[in-house]
Amino acid sequence: MRFGGRIQAAIEVLNDVFEHHTPATEALRDWGKKHRFAGSKDRAAIGGLVHDALRRKSSIAWRMADDSARALALGTLVWAWDESIEALQEAISDDGHGPEPLTDEEVKVLGGAIDLQGAPDWIQADIPEWIWPSFENNFGEDAIAEGQALLNRPPLDLRANTLKTSQEKALENLSGFKAAKMELSLHGIRISAGKALSRLPNIQAEEVYLTGGIEIQDEGSQLVSLLVDAKPGDKILDYCAGGGGKTLALAADMENEGTLYAFDIDKRRLAPIYQRSSRAGVNILEVCQPPMPSLDKLNRKMDRVVIDAPCSGSGTWRRKPDAKWRLSLETLELRIKEQQTVLKQAKSYVRNGGLLFYITCSMFAEENEAQVYKFLDENPDFELLSAGEVWEDKIGVEKAKPWSEDGLTVTLTPASTDTDGFFFSVMQRK
Repeated sequence: MRFGGRIQAAIEVLNDVFEHHTPATEALRDWGKKHRFAGSKDRAAIGGLVHDALRRKSSIAWRMADDSARALALGTLVWAWDESIEALQEAISDDGHGPEPLTDEEVKVLGGAIDLQGAPDWIQADIPEWIWPSFENNFGEDAIAEGQALLNRPPLDLRANTLKTSQEKALENLSGFKAAKMELSLHGIRISAGKALSRLPNIQAEEVYLTGGIEIQDEGSQLVSLLVDAKPGDKILDYCAGGGGKTLALAADMENEGTLYAFDIDKRRLAPIYQRSSRAGVNILEVCQPPMPSLDKLNRKMDRVVIDAPCSGSGTWRRKPDAKWRLSLETLELRIKEQQTVLKQAKSYVRNGGLLFYITCSMFAEENEAQVYKFLDENPDFELLSAGEVWEDKIGVEKAKPWSEDGLTVTLTPASTDTDGFFFSVMQRK
């Protein structure tokens, strides 16, 4: 496909996302099924343009004075991909499968000096207007910078599985991909994302992945797993285990000694953990299928209970930018109720003196600090410990630090730690 055809394809996908409320990954997949002639480079370019446009949806629409799919695609090409207007005009005129030629008004706007200084704060931050008061309340004067940090393409983050290999050996296996040690995670490896037509490699086809030497896991997820401070011999329950990313990281920290239980109320989310744990060489894991009575034997016996609670997912908006615009107040309220439910359920498994970890990939206080303090008010037999001290012990004092409102809980963000957004707190049963 020529450049013009790729632009038109991205416009068609964006139209599907907006008009039919189709998740971007599904819209891209559906387009690919209908256009099987498109090669892997074509699909990567189209996907990159679609996701970059969704990351900047409100700011580009404001600058263009137009929120159509066409306006978003053109604005992204000029302001995010640094394409010149002349290059766009040439690409479109040279391709019969491209979009309609640029209008005089589009040329004027794209070539003008319109910036975002006069735009409302929520537009500068590219955060949905309805949730901006909550976002701003959480981050204060840093709110715009935190929102803008969510606009960057995320890197490909990997964790060296110390049950199979070391960070150094894994780096040798990945030497052809410009992989580097992470700044914060002790076992992390990062392949940086580029711009425009750059694309990340398919690591899942590499031997080091297929044999369990590495796992795909965002650095933020790796860090909150490290903060659990799992030790050999522990009894740990991962209560909302999902596909098992944190579960496998905990098993590695436990050096395959102790007992690790994985549970999720949705057995479909648990399905990948069987193959992943086998590939990773984990032999201390017991998967507990729903319903909840399968956990009765664990009541008041766990040294550590980890809750990676269902949430808005706002911390992952770099990776899933369309989710930013599909989030609704009703969905947020539902997630808050679910969080309260899992906290009430999971506390039952913590032994006296044991630890309860509440984690989300959210950047909203309603899902984070508010839930912790509500839980503590209702459960005086638990007390809040300092996650900041654990951070200093495990990660160090000289490196980047997460954001914190109360000095006890911590929130990792793209702006503060160059990771996905993650909230982390630790409570102890007295």
